[in-house]
Amino acid sequence: MRWGLLALCLSLAATARADETVTVCHGYGCLAQAGIRYSEGQLGSIRRMLFATVDAENERKTLANAVGLLYGWAGDQSDIYNDRGGNYADENVPGKMDCIDHSTSTTRLLRLLENRGYLRWHRVLEPESRNFAGLIPVHWSAVIEELEAGEAGRFVVDSWFVDNGFPAVILPLNEWKKGAGPDV
Repeated sequence: MRWGLLALCLSLAATARADETVTVCHGYGCLAQAGIRYSEGQLGSIRRMLFATVDAENERKTLANAVGLLYGWAGDQSDIYNDRGGNYADENVPGKMDCIDHSTSTTRLLRLLENRGYLRWHRVLEPESRNFAGLIPVHWSAVIEELEAGEAGRFVVDSWFVDNGFPAVILPLNEWKKGAGPDV
C-alpha cells in the first residue's frame, strides 16, 4: 500500500506543470536576451483565456491579448518595458526591440503556448518577412496557421507595432505582406 501511494505521488508530481522560462530578445537583432520566468499562475490565466475560445477567429483575438500580457509580464522582469511600437519611438532606451527581436520572441511565446496544448485552432510556423521590391526583407513577424485552413489561413502575430504589454496585431499573412498594419 505504501509503495502504491508513493508511486501515485511521484506520478502526479511528474505531470504537474511548473513555471516556464522563455528567452526574450531585445537590443535590435537579438543583440541582448533576457530569460523571462512565467509562473504557473500566469500561464494558467492564459490557458483559461484560450480554453474559453469557441473558434479560430476568437482564438486569434484572444492570442493578441495573451501575447500582450506575456510581454507585459516580461517587462516586469527586464528592460523591455521601455519598448514602444515601431523603431522610432524608443529613442536610445535599454530594452528597445526591432521586428527581429519581436518576431523571434513572439514565436517563442507562441511555441510555449502550443507546447502546453493551449492552442486548439492554430499551429505556430516560422517567422516570415515582407520584402521591399520583392527582394530585401524589411520587416519580420511571427506566424500562425489555422489548422483547418492550411496555407490560406496564415496570420501574422505582430507585436512590433505596439507598445510593450499591448495586444499584438494579428492580420492575414497575405495582407501583411502587401504592407497592411498600423503606421508606426
